[in-house]
Amino acid sequence: MTSRLLSRLMASLGVVFGAVTLIFLVLNWLPGDPAALIAGDTASAETIEHLRAQLKMDRPIWEQYQEYLVGLAHGDLGRSYVTREPVLQRLAAQFPATATLTLSACALALVLGVTLGILSARYQGRWVDQLIQCFALTLVSVPSFWLGLVAILVFSVQLGWLPVLGNGGFAPSILPIACLGLVVSVPILRLVRDGMIAGLFEPYVTTLRAKGLGERRVFYVHVLRNTLIGTVTLLSVVVGELLSGAVIIETLFARQGLGRVTVEAISQKDLPVAQGAILLASVTYAVVNLVVDLSYAVIDPRLRSQQLRVAS
Repeated sequence: MTSRLLSRLMASLGVVFGAVTLIFLVLNWLPGDPAALIAGDTASAETIEHLRAQLKMDRPIWEQYQEYLVGLAHGDLGRSYVTREPVLQRLAAQFPATATLTLSACALALVLGVTLGILSARYQGRWVDQLIQCFALTLVSVPSFWLGLVAILVFSVQLGWLPVLGNGGFAPSILPIACLGLVVSVPILRLVRDGMIAGLFEPYVTTLRAKGLGERRVFYVHVLRNTLIGTVTLLSVVVGELLSGAVIIETLFARQGLGRVTVEAISQKDLPVAQGAILLASVTYAVVNLVVDLSYAVIDPRLRSQQLRVAS
């Protein structure tokens, strides 16, 4: 277990380092001059050059990259080009909002996906299964921003049931959580449905039936438990989709969070803030993948026994 932990940890650090390098190069090679954008259209060439020197943008790219890595090693993400506040301080204030939105949407996706997946497998081929499959096909065909626009139009503008803007309280969070969670529930639904249907034909199920276990116990206890092991692995993919979807949802619903900060920073060419926000999302995704991978080794008896045989 220790060797697996170390190997996965090293792999995660490699992913984070690759993300840091890619983010830095892509953002610094985007068209446009941040100094000219910050200085304004009426600024003179001398003012822009002075600002570039002040922001250390007149140095070679490799020197900027080296200084950026040194700052990261000391926990310094730099300062915003626009507000001059520390990037880490700004991201720390915005991260809880995105974390709350992501975790809430993940919980909704798990509950909805597992429940509908069980029902679809239990009533395979019947009208319940067909209705759920139609629902899933509709969701997977709809972009999250379009679903959000329709939700705003129907539930806020037409019916007036829910406020949709800002982070103030539970009510304004219902539609963002629903729009984000519904879309990512489809992969979970399909995995649970297909896994349970395939599990009914496994040899261990035949053995359980031969021992006299009831069909409901076989289905809801043994087959479901084995299917949910694979669902844990899917969580890493779901979290990645939620983090990317949060960028759209937070912008659409005018919510504070890392997604909206990233969009604003890129539009303003505020490179330190954009780099920091994307880096924080990448680190979060890598940590979630690491935890999911290690937890999979804990909950899957087959993998535990394989590791014990290798260790012996």
